[in-house]
Amino acid sequence: MLNIHLQPFPVLYTDRLELRKITPEDAKEIFELRSSDEVMKYIDIPKMKSITEAIVKINWFDELLLNKQAIHWAITMKVNRKLIGSVLLKKIDLENHRAEIGYMLHPDFWRKGIVHETLSAILDFGFFNLNFHSIEAVINPENIASEKILEKNGFVKEAHFKENFYFEGQFLDSAVYSLLKSNYKKL
Repeated sequence: MLNIHLQPFPVLYTDRLELRKITPEDAKEIFELRSSDEVMKYIDIPKMKSITEAIVKINWFDELLLNKQAIHWAITMKVNRKLIGSVLLKKIDLENHRAEIGYMLHPDFWRKGIVHETLSAILDFGFFNLNFHSIEAVINPENIASEKILEKNGFVKEAHFKENFYFEGQFLDSAVYSLLKSNYKKL
């Protein structure tokens, strides 16, 4: 079984980005992301309805971190540290040395290589600091942009489940992508 250390919070850096802890000061930006029709189009969770809900969610992130169940980073540009997106490793499975990755980004920053840069940092951290054997992503199969960024980062589609997820009155498909540490090529 893995024994991982998440304290102090692991701040990660890339050429342009700082991936830092999400704090209550980020509630407005979290709310904007998670209430946006454009951002949430393929993220099959309910949209947020208030900043209070964002604060509750941020406190929940802290609880998951303490219990080593998930770690959630703010994606920020180094120049101003304002939250422009988020990325997380969740469903951390210490017994099987694996986790699931998820991410979202403000539309003003789409198609600028930010998600690719973010995933590279998170994958490096997950494989080489936390020593995960594999990292998976579960996406809505209609999200072609997410499919492409996962493939660009070395993920392989392992499954397409038909109508396995019930959300807002309908059954949706899910696609599962995975990346083994042995197949990961550091970019």
